Amino acid sequence: MWILRRYAFCTFTRAAAQQIPVLSRVSREKYKEKRRMKYVLVTGGVVSGLGKGVTASSIGVVLKACGLRVTSIKIDPYLNTDAGTMSPFEHGEVFVLDDGGEGKITFASFTSVLYLYWGSWKTKPTQHSVRELRALGLIPHFLACRSAQPLVENAKQKLSQFCHVPVANILNIHDVPNIWHVPLLLRNQSAHDAILKQLDLLSVARHVDLQEWTRRAETSDNITKSVRIAMVGKYVGLTDSYLSVVKALMHACIACSLKPSIDWIAASDLEDDSAKLTPEAHAAAWKNLRGAACVLVPGGFGDRGVKGMILAARYARENSVPFLGICLGMQISVIEFARSVLHLDKANSEEFDPQTPDRVVIFMPEGSKTHMGSTMRLGSRRTLFQTPDCIAAKLYNNSEYVDERHRHRYEVNPDIVGSLEEAGLKFVGRDESGKRMEILELQDHPFYIGVQFHPEFKSRPGRPSAPFLGLVLAATGQLEAFVKRQQNGNV
Repeated sequence: MWILRRYAFCTFTRAAAQQIPVLSRVSREKYKEKRRMKYVLVTGGVVSGLGKGVTASSIGVVLKACGLRVTSIKIDPYLNTDAGTMSPFEHGEVFVLDDGGEGKITFASFTSVLYLYWGSWKTKPTQHSVRELRALGLIPHFLACRSAQPLVENAKQKLSQFCHVPVANILNIHDVPNIWHVPLLLRNQSAHDAILKQLDLLSVARHVDLQEWTRRAETSDNITKSVRIAMVGKYVGLTDSYLSVVKALMHACIACSLKPSIDWIAASDLEDDSAKLTPEAHAAAWKNLRGAACVLVPGGFGDRGVKGMILAARYARENSVPFLGICLGMQISVIEFARSVLHLDKANSEEFDPQTPDRVVIFMPEGSKTHMGSTMRLGSRRTLFQTPDCIAAKLYNNSEYVDERHRHRYEVNPDIVGSLEEAGLKFVGRDESGKRMEILELQDHPFYIGVQFHPEFKSRPGRPSAPFLGLVLAATGQLEAFVKRQQNGNV
């Protein structure tokens, strides 16, 4: 999930409280009122994919550009006791927060008090929707109307007349070249001024500054070159299962003036059984894998497709193709290396073969094998770099450590680490105890990195995730120059 999906609305900083001058009682009460947290509610039914989340988040982007502090709350209209056990095929990606909270992919888009309602091109459905909303005692201040083309003026007048919303408060979110234009659409319709006025915050907000955002949107529009990325996963039938990964690739590619061209490869299609059962799918999968400039194996659970992921990792390792393994992807790279290089033919994870004699990936000692929900290692954890000379440390701006979000039950067996490192697979990042392997790199390979954490969850427009940036740089022959600039302090 990227930054557009991560804002709702609140205001002010603690420091502001220290700047209160000597005021009269009435002035002090007014100041306190402005300093209170304010809310925005975006609602619009249960239909997915219309853009409620993007619009809500874009409002956050615009308000942040006015100098306000912005955060988000996601409220689902149903009970969800443990999002971590949801199937990716049913709800898409499970997003993880710093504190270990798990939620649906639309997490962090909505809150309450300023009401916006979702409309469509025809005015009658919107009129009926607003009437139903009012019947519940909710009075919308704004209508956010989704359409393919810009909304015509007479449609706005009609909506205003029958929905009792001022024309100036009817916002049109029409189709744009990329969603980074949506905050600009809102700004151009003075949505920020109207919202600030509704919340009585005009006096504390600054002039909206979206210059950097404008450059980013225009840069994205003008990019013509692309880079082919092979995404080898289990849930490629529903690409929303990897939404944050896709967004992280986009952020990294745009930072390199490229567009991502993702080849979605079902890991099981790479397996030998597929050659017999579905030969066309097998041939297409291998053609896409060999035609890609880099390979990414994302996270997942269960043994389906694992053989195909191992084959993808081996292909990337043996052919010097840039490779990034995330969570399960890192564990896959360890299994493949142990089998192919250490000649441990039965090397495996306890997740896939509890009886394997060569446990290179083990269940976490503190985990529960009887309860699936809320038993994973979740949230932000610190990783310490073991050497400043590794590629990962340089990608993370020569830091001594990095804090990234985790979501896993299995980890690399520390007992096998010595043998793996002697053979060239170096664990350059470990947790604070030194016993948990967090980042691996393969010696004498242009870019072969595995991370136990999920760096995609903290990627943002203008601040691409370091491992994803490294993957794209390596795929396009720019990594060496980038690393040199890092060493010279020019980045």
